[in-house]
Amino acid sequence: MHSIAETVKPIRNNAFFGYSIAVAAFATALLLRFVLQEVLPPGFPYLTFFPAVILTAFIAGTRPGILCAALSGIAAWYYFIPPFGAFGMDIPTAFALGFYTFIVGVDIALFHFMFKAADQLRSEREVTAQLYERQRTMFQELQHRVANNMSVVAALLNMQKRKVIADPATASSALDEAASRIGIMSSIHRRLYDPASAELPIRQYFDDLGTDLLRAAKKQANVQFSVDTAAVKLDMDRLMTLSLLVSELMTNSLKHGFAGRPGGNIWLSLHPVEGEKLELIIRDDGHGLPADFDPLSSNGLGTLITQALSQQLNGTLHIEGQGGTTARLLFPR
Repeated sequence: MHSIAETVKPIRNNAFFGYSIAVAAFATALLLRFVLQEVLPPGFPYLTFFPAVILTAFIAGTRPGILCAALSGIAAWYYFIPPFGAFGMDIPTAFALGFYTFIVGVDIALFHFMFKAADQLRSEREVTAQLYERQRTMFQELQHRVANNMSVVAALLNMQKRKVIADPATASSALDEAASRIGIMSSIHRRLYDPASAELPIRQYFDDLGTDLLRAAKKQANVQFSVDTAAVKLDMDRLMTLSLLVSELMTNSLKHGFAGRPGGNIWLSLHPVEGEKLELIIRDDGHGLPADFDPLSSNGLGTLITQALSQQLNGTLHIEGQGGTTARLLFPR
């Protein structure tokens, strides 16, 4: 039934073809009824019209079927029900017309609901296929991103390993740092794949991310965090990398920039610049950096991580430390 419905669907969706078929079917049935007039016994006025109505309703649709049924009923009444050549009305005629109307009405209604059910089934199959394809794609993307995150974890642990080899006394703090960063990665991962957060504006996303970082560092009461972003869209991979970079830069500000201070401010901005590029700026009013600090030659773990993340975004990261610390990342959209 499904394949037949698909075959006749173009005709049923074309009103001109549909009504043309209705008129042609009626004319053919009327001509055939005249041809068989001398052969058929009395009392069969609708014999050739029933198949015409059924075929029209099946092939052309409900409205063409109704048209064919109306024309056929009128023609049968005028030509083949006594008195011939007139629209006479008596009890047998009324009964015959009522019987004809009931039969063709049931036939047309059956085809109408049958094709409606077929259309609904087709729509449900299309929706199911789309959902399946979407879930398959999301699962593949999830596998890809989990693998990427595991690679980041492995790289992080290797960095900590080198730090411990150089100074075994730092083993405990190195493991604490690694655990903290992996915990941040886990939190970002959950946030990105939370259906409630899927459609959040990027400003709200980073505002929530910063609030979580302040809460984790127990600084939410005395450090003010402000976000200013344009309405930009980033794919999930780039947003994950950017989130890790923001987390690392904010963590450095909270850990070093406000050490020994009651509080401070952190500002985040993200805006398009230079056509097809975006500029991320994270600035604080903390202690700043030593005058001789060079992020390109620094072997600090935080610096290595931020440089690696900026390279993943094909961006360039500049850090300045006068009057607080300002990190500026320029990367392509």
